[in-house]
Amino acid sequence: MTSERTAPSEPAPEAVKRRRRGAELESALLAAAWDELVEAGFAKLTMESVADRAKTGVAVLYRRWTDKNDLVLAAVRHYGDTHPVAVPDTGNLRDDMIALIVNVNAGRMELAAIVGATFAGLHDSTGITPEDVRRIVRGDGPWRSDVVFRRAHERGEIDLARIPQDVLDLPFQLVRQDILMTLRPLSAERIRSIVDDIFWPLIMSSRPARRPAAG
Repeated sequence: MTSERTAPSEPAPEAVKRRRRGAELESALLAAAWDELVEAGFAKLTMESVADRAKTGVAVLYRRWTDKNDLVLAAVRHYGDTHPVAVPDTGNLRDDMIALIVNVNAGRMELAAIVGATFAGLHDSTGITPEDVRRIVRGDGPWRSDVVFRRAHERGEIDLARIPQDVLDLPFQLVRQDILMTLRPLSAERIRSIVDDIFWPLIMSSRPARRPAAG
């Protein structure tokens, strides 16, 4: 009596669907690392806990990131890249600045809170500074505010050659300071005050004086 050979079964559609590779896999791993960072915190996050959340083996993580610190920084950067802040174009600098800060205020609250809570652990492990973290999160591209200021320059509202970079950076430094100190979004009144009471007078003082008309 001959025995029948059983043909190998085809993989279930669900199993095929779960096979992630390349950029899709890396994005899923970074999203899992971010979720673990949010829920467990930096101290409790491990390469193993992220692998469990991503439903993969820990070796998959180590092939891409050297350690927990490297993974966390990549996850923070990935969150920023996948949650971009919209750059407004209202037609004038004052309204652009208010709209941009409103967008930053709405879109960067969670990121700022998590980075603030994570920083102590990263600093203890690597000696990294807040500026290092900000540079990693930002990447190499232009600041969103650069687009707003360039448009204003092209419209003739400002002369970028006359305005110190510290003045251009000041509104966003104040926004970061408020968010990190209060862990709450800025109020609409605070946003208007930053633009109208602090930023705008400095911008106006950098405009060239108009010559009096000839008599």
